[in-house]
Amino acid sequence: MGHKGAYQKPPQKRLFVALMGVTCLLVVGLIYLGWYIPTMGLANIHPDLPRVVGMVFAVLSGIAVLGTALLVLTTALGKDILGTKFMRGVVIKFLLPLIEQIGKLCGISKDTIRQSFVAMNNSLVVSQRLKIKADRILILLPHCLQLAECEIKVTGEIDKCLRCGRCDIMGLADLARKYSVDISVATGGTLARKVIIEKRPKLVLAVACERDLTSGIKDCYPLPVIGVLNDRPFGPCFNTRVDVDKIDAALRSVLA
Repeated sequence: MGHKGAYQKPPQKRLFVALMGVTCLLVVGLIYLGWYIPTMGLANIHPDLPRVVGMVFAVLSGIAVLGTALLVLTTALGKDILGTKFMRGVVIKFLLPLIEQIGKLCGISKDTIRQSFVAMNNSLVVSQRLKIKADRILILLPHCLQLAECEIKVTGEIDKCLRCGRCDIMGLADLARKYSVDISVATGGTLARKVIIEKRPKLVLAVACERDLTSGIKDCYPLPVIGVLNDRPFGPCFNTRVDVDKIDAALRSVLA
């Protein structure tokens, strides 16, 4: 249980930040082309029209560059500089799909980008310096964390756990009891969304794979989600693991 070597290194946000910079340059380039190509036609309509349209496109380019700079500064300094909640929405709804496509062209796997996105998202959530009461925090776990051979299924009621210590459910259940935090085990995205609607937390601390964490963060926005990647020593969705210390540290960072 306590063997640290069994867990993967935490994902880094540097890749996502770098791809975000590339995306910003591409967006600015497209904005410039959008102004330059029709310039001659605009001049035929009115001599001042290219200049006016050019100013509009320059403002749009400035917004793209400024937004990227603010995101980088927010993650680097760990402080909510300006509208972190809004910027999370821009990253989730707009930048992530673009960055996944750019990563594909560069030969970077979706899972690698998603790992970096989760780290970036966590950094933005933490930068808000949230302090939330324990009864408004929800720990959401995938059912694959439970030992597959276990006859006692803890989905929906983790206190059924017999505390045998053969999987990480015991440590997580004890952690939730220690901090008096709600904890739920879900069998899929539909049940996870149902649990969130029923419990109405102010923050979710979710454990899952890259794909499920990314989709969960997108589905839950604007609700803040801190994601922790599970480890899959036996492959996906079977006897997965998670470092309980990571959950403990994440909880302590947001508990009021």
